[in-house]
Amino acid sequence: MLPKPLRDRVHRVVNGCIQWGWARLRVAGAIAPGTAAAERFGSFGTGSVIAFPTATLYGEPSIHIGTATMVSTWVTLAAGYGPEQSTVPPRALVIGDRSVIGMRSGIVAHESIEIGDDVWFGQEVYVTDANHGYQDPDTPIGKQLGAHEPVRIGDGTWIGHGAVVLPGTTIGRNVVVAAGSVVRGDIPDHSVVGGVPAKVIRRFEPGVGWVRPNDPTGSDVKPLEPTRDLDALARDLELIEALGPEATAEAIEAARARN
Repeated sequence: MLPKPLRDRVHRVVNGCIQWGWARLRVAGAIAPGTAAAERFGSFGTGSVIAFPTATLYGEPSIHIGTATMVSTWVTLAAGYGPEQSTVPPRALVIGDRSVIGMRSGIVAHESIEIGDDVWFGQEVYVTDANHGYQDPDTPIGKQLGAHEPVRIGDGTWIGHGAVVLPGTTIGRNVVVAAGSVVRGDIPDHSVVGGVPAKVIRRFEPGVGWVRPNDPTGSDVKPLEPTRDLDALARDLELIEALGPEATAEAIEAARARN
């Protein structure tokens, strides 16, 4: 057995070699304009990159990525049901300019997902336009294909860690989706949503500022004092993060009352 000082020296050298090699492998393995992998995509904008290592990538001819967009490591980008499928729409998955997709996220498009410009995803966000049916009790769920419903995510939106965006969702511009939320349906521009299912916690009213609904439907809106809007919004975001999947409108109101 080698003496400890020599073992330590060998470990230091080996560790340095591994780190050096891995750093260069990540650079060499990244997908960027001019690489053979990028040429398989429907379009791949200048300054964009998909970091290495990737997760699942298939249906690249139907995937379009804008300029200056960053897709982090271990991200799944998929168009269609599997590799080499010939019936995928030509623009099944479109990601705009200057967007960021956080690591271990998954975007699975069977028909149509459009992500706008300047959209930021946290880690482990999942977006899909397809679901499984369950109508036949005698057929395994995985073999029952549900309807495809397009998904739209507007410019300037931020989607927090671990959020899920379900088929048929349209998210407006400059929307905050709290971590862990499950989003379905239409989300208005300039709003903050959270919970399972996600509900509007705040929204911006021109001439008034940030307001919050007093009920889950948002039918009774009470303006906030303008000088307190940002502080109150920050407190609400902290509550949403703390409550996680329990962040319903009622739970958030109760937490506000306790604080």
